[in-house]
Amino acid sequence: MFLGGAAVLVGAVEMVLVVVEPVAPVWQLVLFLLVAWTYLAAGIVAWWRRPSNRMGAIMVAGCFALLVAGLANTSVPGLVAVGLVGATVILAVLIHLLHAFPSGRLHDAASRLTVLAGYGVSVILQAPLYLFTAAPPPYDVLMVSDLPGVADAGASVQRVAGAAVVVVTAVILAQRLRRAHPARRHVLVPLFAYGIVAVLFIPVSTLIQPLLGFSSGTLTVLQLIVIGGVPIAFALGVLRGGFARTGEVEELGTWLGVSGGARPTLNEALAQTLGDPTLQLAFWASDRKAYVDSAGRSVDLPSRGSDRAVAEVDLEGRPVGAIIYDATLIDDPELVRAAGRVVAIAVDRERLTAQLLASEAALRESRERLVEAGDRERRRVARDLHDGMQGRLVLLALEAQRIAGDPTASEPVTEAATSLRAGIDDAARELRRLVHAVMPASLIERGLSAATEDLVDHVPVPTRLELGVEDGTLSPAVESTAYFVVAEALTNAVKHSHAHELAVRLALAGGNLLIEIDDDGGGGAQPGHGVGLRRLADRVDVLGGRLRVESPPGRGTRLVAELPCAS
Repeated sequence: MFLGGAAVLVGAVEMVLVVVEPVAPVWQLVLFLLVAWTYLAAGIVAWWRRPSNRMGAIMVAGCFALLVAGLANTSVPGLVAVGLVGATVILAVLIHLLHAFPSGRLHDAASRLTVLAGYGVSVILQAPLYLFTAAPPPYDVLMVSDLPGVADAGASVQRVAGAAVVVVTAVILAQRLRRAHPARRHVLVPLFAYGIVAVLFIPVSTLIQPLLGFSSGTLTVLQLIVIGGVPIAFALGVLRGGFARTGEVEELGTWLGVSGGARPTLNEALAQTLGDPTLQLAFWASDRKAYVDSAGRSVDLPSRGSDRAVAEVDLEGRPVGAIIYDATLIDDPELVRAAGRVVAIAVDRERLTAQLLASEAALRESRERLVEAGDRERRRVARDLHDGMQGRLVLLALEAQRIAGDPTASEPVTEAATSLRAGIDDAARELRRLVHAVMPASLIERGLSAATEDLVDHVPVPTRLELGVEDGTLSPAVESTAYFVVAEALTNAVKHSHAHELAVRLALAGGNLLIEIDDDGGGGAQPGHGVGLRRLADRVDVLGGRLRVESPPGRGTRLVAELPCAS
């Protein structure tokens, strides 16, 4: 956007200057600017649609080359000097476009040397024409001496050297055409031919103008029209000719040989190469007969008629993946398939990884379902014991109390009833402990926060509690696992740590439930030795979480558990 704004601003300034003191018909100057802005528009479109393709940048450079040459039409000596120096740079830009098509990069040393020579012919060999040619002010701003012979000799050398550059360019392009796929030559042949004609048209038409009988104004218009068609032709070739990223697809091979953390992922490499930031790589999971992403999650392929398209990736006749891309951005499916063929082996490798992740995810989901089923059953048993058995024991205790208090009952009956009441009370207390061990009633009825508060209230050591979760936001499996982690950690701290203070913290962080239990005891706990901790670690692992214990001797113990959850 900055370059576009700068080009428009420079063009507007030139227009003001040439209108104030016109040196040629204003319509010719307007046409000159329109051609420059055509390069700008075509370059910006190509650059935007193909961000990593350099053809758009070269076309924008062509715009600035024309604007620089247009400065010679002003009456400001300094600007005229710049225009005289850059008068023929646009021809070097056209040579550059021819050699750089389709990726915007120069293919080999021969092309690089030829393009460099083209810029040398346009800039260095242009010097004798303004250094040794007499001209009216302000066009004599750079004149050193009036030496017509030297100027003519310099012009001849420039024409010969320019012709040599064009001939070498034609030879290189002919070789490239011969190596090109037959289906692509129908785009390359007219494009290369038009580019060569455009390069030759300005010097040749200037030489034969007397023979043609054209006025200088007419000749200028023809030259501008021919040059102005170049960016349009090349932009269409980049965007619609099936060559948008041919060179870059070939460079995907270098990605396979790069190692280390700096290398982008396969999905990123394909997205950058094909110029589609929305590109998605899917992998074929043969056990599920479906496509999955790199994390093992199912991927739905786009339907027909949508803006998204898919190119399947095969390796030795078997499907290994698919590339899902924006069909409005990449209109050549063969280009995507070619990229897929280049990275097929890498896709197969990542496919196996994705398949393993999918299997692991399915196993974890199955284990989570088992945990949830077990917790549901424990809750049912606890509820049945609490509401059923405990209720009957309460009724029996009331009946025993009634009999013991009956004044008409004999003393043996009263004593038996009293003893029965005491036994029933003991059984009820044991039942409550059993229910609490199976699944605490506070957890069932009021949720994790309330159950944790009850735990802390019954701890005989001063305990700080920090709750950062709301009841009802966590799944039952996560709530019960978190409760048992806190209960086991507090029990161990009270029994073994000799701590004077405990701290419990529950909080949601990054999609996880974070559980922290700290004590200021003697430390030195052995995480792998306790049966309770091993059970907790197994249960936390089932939910895809992590449990770690930090217990340096003399510095207390810290237990941290992280459980994935949906808040």
